[in-house]
Amino acid sequence: MAQVKFSGTGRRKNAIARVYIYPGEGSITINGKQIGDYFGRRVLEMVCRQPLELTGSSGRFDIMVRAQGGGVSGQAGATRLGIARALIQADPNLRGVLKKAGFLTRDPRMKERRKYGLKKARRAPQYSKR
Repeated sequence: MAQVKFSGTGRRKNAIARVYIYPGEGSITINGKQIGDYFGRRVLEMVCRQPLELTGSSGRFDIMVRAQGGGVSGQAGATRLGIARALIQADPNLRGVLKKAGFLTRDPRMKERRKYGLKKARRAPQYSKR
């Protein structure tokens, strides 16, 4: 018998998280590690769990995440968006609650590109009078 599986993709900065949720007891695995071992910081762990706590589905689903690119903060944000999108697939009635909390909005902020004549996006070379 095939297991019911819902998926969602989240992106933040350069990070991409592919999220799969299954009915289960509430374990969250990211790249083969438990969430606490992968992120290390409680704040990032909390960010990932926000959609689950808001909808009251903390112990109802097992979550498996494949995260790549960016840093840990970007991956946590991408995971949050992916979990929220997967929860909507599981139960479309949760859409209003998640949208009102802002968990379905992709954060558009990206790194600004480097301009010619500058050292970084806005950092100019040091000025010298002579």
